[in-house]
Amino acid sequence: MAGDDLGVNTLGMDPDVARLLREQRLLEAARLASERGDARTASTIFERACEWTRAALEAIRAGDAARALRLAAHAGDHATCEEAAALLARDAPSAKNAAAGLSALGQHGWAARTLERSGEPIDAAREWELAGDAQRAAALLEGAGEVADAERVLQAALRRDPDAFPVAVALGALLARLANWPASVRVLQRVPPGAKERPEALLHLRRALAKLGFSHAARCSAIELAALQRSDEEGNGDGPPPNPASPHGSLLFGRYDFVREVASSPHARVLECRDVLRGQRVAVKMFVGTRASPSGRDALGRFEHEVRAIKALEHPNIVPIVDVVVEPPAIVMAWMPGGALERMLAGPAPIAPARAVEIASAALSALSAAHRAGILHLALKPSNILLDGAGGARVGDFGTAPLSDVSTTANAGTFAGFVYMSPEQREGRPASVRSDLFSVGVVLREMLTGEVPAPDDTAPRLPSRVHPDLDARHDAVVERMTARDPQQRPADANEAREILAALSWHATTSSSSKRPRFEPPRAAGTDERLESLADGVLLDRWTGRKVERLQLTNQAHARARAFALADHEGLQTVWRVDDAGCGIWLEPLDARPPDRPLTNQERARLENALDALHAAGGVHGSVDANHVLVGPSGVVLRLEVELDAEASPGRDRLALARL
Repeated sequence: MAGDDLGVNTLGMDPDVARLLREQRLLEAARLASERGDARTASTIFERACEWTRAALEAIRAGDAARALRLAAHAGDHATCEEAAALLARDAPSAKNAAAGLSALGQHGWAARTLERSGEPIDAAREWELAGDAQRAAALLEGAGEVADAERVLQAALRRDPDAFPVAVALGALLARLANWPASVRVLQRVPPGAKERPEALLHLRRALAKLGFSHAARCSAIELAALQRSDEEGNGDGPPPNPASPHGSLLFGRYDFVREVASSPHARVLECRDVLRGQRVAVKMFVGTRASPSGRDALGRFEHEVRAIKALEHPNIVPIVDVVVEPPAIVMAWMPGGALERMLAGPAPIAPARAVEIASAALSALSAAHRAGILHLALKPSNILLDGAGGARVGDFGTAPLSDVSTTANAGTFAGFVYMSPEQREGRPASVRSDLFSVGVVLREMLTGEVPAPDDTAPRLPSRVHPDLDARHDAVVERMTARDPQQRPADANEAREILAALSWHATTSSSSKRPRFEPPRAAGTDERLESLADGVLLDRWTGRKVERLQLTNQAHARARAFALADHEGLQTVWRVDDAGCGIWLEPLDARPPDRPLTNQERARLENALDALHAAGGVHGSVDANHVLVGPSGVVLRLEVELDAEASPGRDRLALARL
């Protein structure tokens, strides 16, 4: 038939309609078919004429709601789609088939609406997620009792778009309904002042803060919310003034409870504080003396850029950065209980050469990571080489050198760091990665000799004069790292580490020097450093700590790294990853599974520990009676090397809720 050339079968068709088709008068043929009651034929011809909405309406008249929905979705006709979807909802099997067809065509939104209308919330949620509506998907999943999946959908959407503030509010509210108050606060605080979602975020935030016992922070949120509501009523968008950053107030930057001042210099003050959200000690370093001048503003810009870049590195030898405040400039760092290397150098005990090289190598490892990110330290000295709870060395104060540059007055604080500064920096010449290596070399010399040479000292004390077990080879390494000519120093931090590692450095202090703080073995090897005790526990002779050692595998390394980055008192402590000895050193747990229900305080501590672990990119996967232990220091989650393939943050929290 001639009409078949148009893709329309004219067999049994009204002759007048068929004639119009043969004459290729499609719209007239379609209208005539409609007038004569043949809605199915009219729909087919309207579709061939690309009149999608009219084709959809005729399909509804013909009783083919599935076809009508497909055509209306193609036309973008929302009203007709709604009408067709309402008809489909009466026939669940047909609705599911229609939704599958729509999904295959990429019409996920209408597939979701169809499934939702027909009482298929789980399938509808999957389509809403594909359509990009994470909030609606999560609402359906939560309503169907799939709370973990609802949380997963919102978290995935927020990872894809960290500035999706409506999603952040939805996730924060969901976490609050789950009574996961710390996680709720952390998510809701991502909604910044000025965002239109801020009032809704504050509604949930003040409740979560109050539940955590942070009454002052909850009141601050309530005050801000009231101010925003007044602003809306008055027709302006001005928010409340920012919280002052004074240690004499209740909270620094609305989050950090001032405890004491630890140190101060002409350029900065270091404060010990308590992070009221995570319940952990932090060090807040507040910089002073910056000026409202072009150079001061440039320094602040470089400070923000470099410190945020360092924060993203998450290197085990870099002090973790918790927060960055640009104005007034401040950085919030994880608390290092071992204090600064400066304090160790001022103590009565000398530092064994092997220990000194271990600290210098850790600093070089941190510098190597920073240099690869395009960041120079330029202010390395013993006061910003810090020791964590396991005695590991970590470098802090990256990116802060420019803030000292804007001061125009030389003072004692300036000269204190001057001796560690490379000659090219002192002379105003361009700095490079080799400038940082010079600073490490001076620090290493001080650890080995107990003396800091003056900047113009051409014959500083040699390490071999202090330690009879060292010789000219060791002196040459230190001399090379502190060479006045940058070209004579190692090319980069990795080469400097290799040079140090190529020599054997004695693990004991000289008998002619001051009384040693500890008595390590005569060799620095792992097997000689560890002494076997009962029940498989080992003793680290260097630090006097007991050690539980696990075999080092890729999976074990990843799991231990997450525990170490989380650094929470409710997680088993990771002392060290020993590459040479192929082992992971853990703190042995003097604890047993609880023989009673967990208290609310213990449960809250484990929730916070899991939050910290999840924030560090890890999951536990085995939150059960075999891994939750109670000891003298409280309840702790034991590290589990094996990881269930289905482990997720949501499953961790559900497992804890079931304990």
